[in-house]
Amino acid sequence: MKSASTYRAVQAVGKGKLEMTEKPLVDPPAGHVRLRVEACGVCHSDSATVDGILPIEWPRVPGHEAVGQIDMVGEGVQGWKVGQRVGVGFLGGSCGYCEYCRDGDLVNCLNQGYTGVQHDGGYAEIMIAKSSGLIAVPDDLSSVDAAPLLCAGLTTFSALRNSPTRAGDLVAVFGVGGLGHLGVQYARRMGFEVVAIDRGSDRAELAKKLGAHHYIDSSSADVAKALQALGGAQTVLATASGGKAVAAAVGGLRRGGVVISLGASDEPIELSAFDLLFKELGVEGALTGTPAAGDATLRFSALSDVAAMIETMPLERAAEAYARMMSGKARFRMVLTMR
Repeated sequence: MKSASTYRAVQAVGKGKLEMTEKPLVDPPAGHVRLRVEACGVCHSDSATVDGILPIEWPRVPGHEAVGQIDMVGEGVQGWKVGQRVGVGFLGGSCGYCEYCRDGDLVNCLNQGYTGVQHDGGYAEIMIAKSSGLIAVPDDLSSVDAAPLLCAGLTTFSALRNSPTRAGDLVAVFGVGGLGHLGVQYARRMGFEVVAIDRGSDRAELAKKLGAHHYIDSSSADVAKALQALGGAQTVLATASGGKAVAAAVGGLRRGGVVISLGASDEPIELSAFDLLFKELGVEGALTGTPAAGDATLRFSALSDVAAMIETMPLERAAEAYARMMSGKARFRMVLTMR
């Protein structure tokens, strides 16, 4: 950091515009901790801030895949200590008292802000985070490797972990990209028979290396028929954005199967009520996971050698990293480093 009283940060100042700035160092308020950020992933959801997809009060520091060391704890914080390495994901920390929190549903807390949206995120050397949203980072995961697991990893791991699928069942991962390349690895390590689906034949070899037993080229094959030829999928993890991809996957489900949609898109999903009723099929959405699920994601990843494919850039090149991610050229996750 340039001085003891300020720190560097990259903030969105208008639609599509990121710029480097210096911010004053402040103490964490009650219930919060201050982190010295070591790495922060660059996620497609950062476009909510940078491109103003969600209501944003600029300037705002994006970034919800942040890993760093606690260097100060605010009043009333328990269970966390200075020097501990932690992660901060998309969910900024539950309130503990709303109707959803009281029912144990921390993901849908009514008073939970989104990291990098309602408050500054991890494109910075310093970050203030609510202690109820912190995720513990295992010693055997580097900060760079842990960062993308806080969103892309947590989302795919939690969706599969909470699905009705059992070991030995057929699971399809639609889209071998930023989310899907992790989803394939998790599905294989969880003991499922794994089908990877993507457009074109160029990712077939990669999918097999990641752990897929089968590959379907959606540009040359009917996805539903191909899945049914394999016995039908119990679960399809639809990581690719778009309602058409979700609708295409439904036809590949076995009776009682479910499609879990992870891609944020306003494209409608057109489904046959006949299929839903007579085959008892389901379509669900999954938004990230709880801090406890984040802890489990990182532990499982370390134990099972699940790793994101990463490109790193220093903080001062955040705009370049963001543009590379948004263009689809990144293979597959961009991570900013602070040193």
